[in-house]
Amino acid sequence: MPCVSRFYGIAIFLYYREHHPAHFHATYGDDEVVVAIETLAIIAGRLPARALGLVMEWASLHQAELKEAWRHAVAMEPVEPIEPLR
Repeated sequence: MPCVSRFYGIAIFLYYREHHPAHFHATYGDDEVVVAIETLAIIAGRLPARALGLVMEWASLHQAELKEAWRHAVAMEPVEPIEPLR
């Protein structure tokens, strides 16, 4: 599944063949969180507070791009990388 971004040791993946709603997985070390793209609500998992804050900041900046990436992934089209948090 596509890794759409990496920053500060965090990797963002789209596992589009899984359940709905549209969501992304963020991993940091051995921790993982699943976040709904539409609402940015946490669906499952956990990350350390600092990493989760960075993920949520990144997601709020790139929510429209995440929606577009999800649409492309579901359609089996290439998914463009999304700018990392700097």
